[in-house]
Amino acid sequence: MIRPVVSLLLASCAAFVVAVPAQQALDDGTVRVSESWEYTNCGNPTDALQIESIVVTPDPPKPGEKMTVEVKATALETIEDGAYADVTVKMGLIKLLHKEFDLCQEAEKANATVTCPVEKGAYTVVQEVDLPKEIPPAKFIVDVLAYTADDDDLACLKLSVNFMKSRSIFDFL
Repeated sequence: MIRPVVSLLLASCAAFVVAVPAQQALDDGTVRVSESWEYTNCGNPTDALQIESIVVTPDPPKPGEKMTVEVKATALETIEDGAYADVTVKMGLIKLLHKEFDLCQEAEKANATVTCPVEKGAYTVVQEVDLPKEIPPAKFIVDVLAYTADDDDLACLKLSVNFMKSRSIFDFL
């Protein structure tokens, strides 16, 4: 259950990555993509990786189906082996996972189109993730704090994914 949400984020961050007209920027910097999910780029303008947009298809994501994630970002500096992300996944106030991931290793495992070292420049990464049917009808909050190999800020994302809105009783049968 946790792996797909983490895979979504790691596919986004690990591969180093769309402003979509349907996306709505709120006053607090949150980008509401749909009623079922939104994200906040909590990074700084000086972070080594500037995430421009994230698109998920289908929208809303559906348990038991493939989900495609497209991330557009710009690397402001070369990202070397050793870059990592601290990921925390919560369901409500309950912490389900807190783990450090090696971004370069995760990108390699996912057969991402971008691998370390990542040179300066703009990137678009598309990654597929299989969502298990057993994802419970709940709202998940995912915090990603990514760092360079030198422990400098790389990127920061806060995602909220609500699987309660896209479910019916027949999904569990």
